[in-house]
Amino acid sequence: MANVEISLKETMTAVEGALGVAVVDYTSGMALGTLGGGKDLDLNVAAAGNTDVIRAKVRTMEHLGLKGEIEDILITLATQYHLIRLLKGRSGSGLFIYLVLDRSRSNLAMARHQLKRIEAELEV
Repeated sequence: MANVEISLKETMTAVEGALGVAVVDYTSGMALGTLGGGKDLDLNVAAAGNTDVIRAKVRTMEHLGLKGEIEDILITLATQYHLIRLLKGRSGSGLFIYLVLDRSRSNLAMARHQLKRIEAELEV
């Protein structure tokens, strides 16, 4: 089992094209940890903003009567992918991993596969 810090490091090294990653509590919008980012990518601001994205999608699913859980949410920009993966299991309830990828250097399918593996090893 890996803690948040180890999981963030693993994500940045294992996922090709990773620009930044955060583990976020979507009940509060606070990041439990971040790695990467920079002046043009404030991961704490992104954590809070993406919390609103998750809340909106959950509300929409409720209004539509959709059953099931959100696995991940993808936001595609001109030069980046923003991947939000909700954590499952007892230790990850209410948390998500937020990963920003450089589109020119990443493989989205492999990134999703790696995040799923990292999620399975994460102990919060």
